[in-house]
Amino acid sequence: MLVRALSVLLFSVVLLSRASAQGPGGYSVEIDLQEQLAWLIQDGRAIISTPISSGRSGHYTEKGSFQIIEKERNHFSNMYGKIVDARGNTSVSDADADMPVPRGGRFEPAPMRYFMRFNGATGMHAGYLPGYAASHGCVRLPEANAITLYNAVDVGTPVTVFGVTPRGRAQTDAGLSMQRRTRETRDPRLGLRRFDPYAQPIWWR
Repeated sequence: MLVRALSVLLFSVVLLSRASAQGPGGYSVEIDLQEQLAWLIQDGRAIISTPISSGRSGHYTEKGSFQIIEKERNHFSNMYGKIVDARGNTSVSDADADMPVPRGGRFEPAPMRYFMRFNGATGMHAGYLPGYAASHGCVRLPEANAITLYNAVDVGTPVTVFGVTPRGRAQTDAGLSMQRRTRETRDPRLGLRRFDPYAQPIWWR
């Protein structure tokens, strides 16, 4: 409870300190690595909250103050993906682009739909959330929430990343429980949601 209270207090302080740092439309994004949560801020007020999955050990998401520098609806990673054999079966589900590929097989880059780059190769995008920090450094979002943020932010929107990433998978149960309790909150006046009826399932883990 104390850790939770301190995290909420820290978020409040960060929110107040960033109230004047707003991008197009008065929006900014706050990402809490400790709680594995993100918020869309408009005019200093949190209007959307969403669970996330940030970078795992060895690939921690960097903390700091950034800006959205690129948006791409159908982005693919040039570093990570999976390797499939000649029959199309997955032989390596968590592959690097430079791994050897068996004859007849191929490397398939990981889809990162609704990609919002904010720090080098790091960005927010739709992806799988296991309940703990599990990515290669990006910030994964539930697809519906990724769509909402994608349609709200623009190049130049401030992004602040803070907190300490929980280590290992010890947070799995707590993380999943938190995600079940955490619902997207949205100002009813904010007509941002855009659902794509043709969107394909996210296979990338």
